[in-house]
Amino acid sequence: MSLRIGTRGSALALAQTNKVVGMLADRGIETEVVTITTEGDTATGVPLHAIGGQGVFVRALDDAILKGEIDAAVHSMKDIPAARPAGLACPAVLKRDSPADFLAHDLPLDAVRVVGSSSTRRRAQLLRYDPALEVKQLRGNVDTRIRKLREGQYDAIVLAEAGLERLGLSLPGEALPLDQFVPSPNQGTVAVVCRDDPDIAGVFEALDHAPTRLDVMIERAVMEEVGGGCFTPQGIYCRGGDLIAEVLALDGSRWKRIEQHVATPEEARACGRALRGKAADLIREAYAALGLRS
Repeated sequence: MSLRIGTRGSALALAQTNKVVGMLADRGIETEVVTITTEGDTATGVPLHAIGGQGVFVRALDDAILKGEIDAAVHSMKDIPAARPAGLACPAVLKRDSPADFLAHDLPLDAVRVVGSSSTRRRAQLLRYDPALEVKQLRGNVDTRIRKLREGQYDAIVLAEAGLERLGLSLPGEALPLDQFVPSPNQGTVAVVCRDDPDIAGVFEALDHAPTRLDVMIERAVMEEVGGGCFTPQGIYCRGGDLIAEVLALDGSRWKRIEQHVATPEEARACGRALRGKAADLIREAYAALGLRS
């Protein structure tokens, strides 16, 4: 069997896809990599929430699968939205890499004043850590972001540590502590999406890492109950059932948090509903500030 695997064209997306291709090759499965451009790749001059959130990186690949142009696609799992089209399956979640954010800089930490990030979560958490920081918008692929840092447009930028590791990049700076900078749900995780066809899904199931799948399913259950997508600053992270979930004000001045051990996605949904109730005012404020309806 030969499979057509779709991917975005960024260096990081290709690195993730090539990892899956290599794992399949070890099992004697032939593949063809098909590069597809998404709206998120072309509209780099505006914040993600203005063009539909993280789902813009996934939509074109979903469409290509459903049209039969490709058999499967490889994604950073945090880019996959909660609502999914009928006819798709997610047969493999790879073992998780680092879930942490990485603050890249070559200045003394106390000299960092301007930080680049397009994430409402990262912005809020940075301002909670130091309200005197200026957090400026930063879009583009990893190479573009690093170039802007080296040009002096920012004192520091925030990147996913897993992305740097997958690209083999070593930058000055430090990983941010997970309890203070709670990651986006599913950060550090790669997933395979395919047509809901047992013959295709069955090929990828051998790549699935069950402990990671459970953790990220717990995170997604909380995310789905809280709502808000990338519009509302929220961090959700689970490891071995130990869950931290929080929602923040856009300026980082207030937040609501739940820390609890959960065993199943059903228990996680109860946590998500509780957090949504506690943070209802913060969610409304975030939507209102962005001109959206919650």
